Amino acid sequence: MKALVLSGGAGTRLRPITYTSAKQLVPVANKPVLFYGLEAIAEAGITDVGIIVGDTADEIRQAVGDGSAFGLDVTYIPQSAPLGLAHAVLIAREFLGDDDFVMYLGDNFIVGGIRDLVERFHHEAADAQILLTRVADPTSFGVAELDAAGQVIGLEEKPAYPKSDLALVGVYLFRASVHEAVRSIEPSRRGELEITHAIQWLIDSGLDVRSTLIHGYWKDTGNVTDMLEVNRTVLETLDRAIDGDVDGASEIIGRVRIDPGAKVSGSRIVGPAIIGSGSIISDSYVGPFTSISDNCRIEDSEVEYSIVLSDSLISGVRRIEASLIGRNVEVTPAPRVPDAHRLVVGDYSKVQISS
Repeated sequence: MKALVLSGGAGTRLRPITYTSAKQLVPVANKPVLFYGLEAIAEAGITDVGIIVGDTADEIRQAVGDGSAFGLDVTYIPQSAPLGLAHAVLIAREFLGDDDFVMYLGDNFIVGGIRDLVERFHHEAADAQILLTRVADPTSFGVAELDAAGQVIGLEEKPAYPKSDLALVGVYLFRASVHEAVRSIEPSRRGELEITHAIQWLIDSGLDVRSTLIHGYWKDTGNVTDMLEVNRTVLETLDRAIDGDVDGASEIIGRVRIDPGAKVSGSRIVGPAIIGSGSIISDSYVGPFTSISDNCRIEDSEVEYSIVLSDSLISGVRRIEASLIGRNVEVTPAPRVPDAHRLVVGDYSKVQISS
């Protein structure tokens, strides 16, 4: 079996972070989301992996390399534009050949991995296997309709009036029959070749499409709220490890990881939290569910339930929470005089100001 990992896409819901970084490389618990998926693939015993890349190809290549760090053999497959999940299968035909494969969306996060799913697919005769989970708002997802026996009978992509609350999780297993399906469908109203249409083609052609309802944790990390929630979930499994320098005036409470080269002075850190290598925390409070990446400086500030990417500075700020702060960012107090706000704000940004 092979794996096809999708790491293209514009990441519009994570702007402005994704103007300068691939959405799949935004870290949770100081590790890119994409890496969790690659580790799950390797743990399932799959070694031959194709990665679909787009505008952020160079960044993905630099981060993943040849895959050997994960025990994988990686082939990069360029996609000219994000034209749909089925389009990714279409352009990966040469790489996939006639092998069975798992398609894994690189910005998805699944607790528990995919080993059991892969093993079950090996022993069953299904042409496709999809994962489903119940969601509060199905209009934002691909949605499955099941009959009374639990068989998949219909799929819709982001329907205005969903026929169920069963959303497709970003992991799919296919046999070679899917290649005819992706060649047979037409672009949707969004101009994309939808994988839901390809799976519907399999169903309409009398092929066996099965589903598994997962009850564990799954998130599509496409927006800031979900990124912070995944970060929280991963940090809850954190083991305490104090490998950096902590002075006697500091207090470390709970599951806190302080990486080698990090320094903490005159500060209080309440876990679960991570302080990355080379970061300096001084006279500050870092609260639960916070990830501070490498080479950051937090001075005379408070940060909680947030993700701070590498090489950033937070100085003299009373309180930051529920925030995603990018690389090489400076957050400092505004001057008190004149009493006005001065902003340089990029496209698609969100700004909250106390008036």
